[in-house]
Amino acid sequence: MAIDVIYKDIKNLHISVYPPAGRVRIAAPEEIDEEVIRLAVVQRLPWIKRQQQQLQSAERQSKREMLSGETHYVWGSRYRLDASRRSGNYSVAIEGQYLVVVTPESADAEARRAALDRWYRREVKAAMPALLEKWQPIVGAQADHIVVRRMKTKWGTCKQDSRTIWINPELAKKTPRCLEYIVVHELAHLHERTHNERFVALMDDFMPDWRARRDELNGAPLAEEDWTL
Repeated sequence: MAIDVIYKDIKNLHISVYPPAGRVRIAAPEEIDEEVIRLAVVQRLPWIKRQQQQLQSAERQSKREMLSGETHYVWGSRYRLDASRRSGNYSVAIEGQYLVVVTPESADAEARRAALDRWYRREVKAAMPALLEKWQPIVGAQADHIVVRRMKTKWGTCKQDSRTIWINPELAKKTPRCLEYIVVHELAHLHERTHNERFVALMDDFMPDWRARRDELNGAPLAEEDWTL
């Protein structure tokens, strides 16, 4: 079981389980022994697993079949899918309350899904330059490479050695505040690799409302797969 441990100036150890996938985080006194932490986890393991099971059984969106009338999300807003239109080329556009996916006559559901996934990726890529221009000076760190690519278990990640930030295109389904939070989170990792107390202090300095944004992201409607930070 992967557990994040953050050492703080506190008297007691606290164990928390976060949505959507049941990430475990421990806030521990600075002088505590690792064996004490391990024993605390063992003692609370039944409770931890109950919390994780409750979170993982929470209602999720059913798998999208890419049929007209389905609900899809774009930047936190709900749209009805219109997959009825045909053309020689693929295209995606928002028209009023509809997300219109135009495909060739021969396209099946997987081809329509792939076209929409490519569009989500372009949406995130288009949003990145303005976010980087705003936040890199504030954070005091610059990423040398930005990769927008789907990941199964993370909204974003930072490869500190190459100064590369990876962003999940699924963020195009969430509110813009969520993408902004992930960008700042990954830029902060260029200063501090782990989620330790220094990292938390950096996030508090750069984006004081980051916890609210994180909770907003993790509390958004869940797809068939989960991501968390």
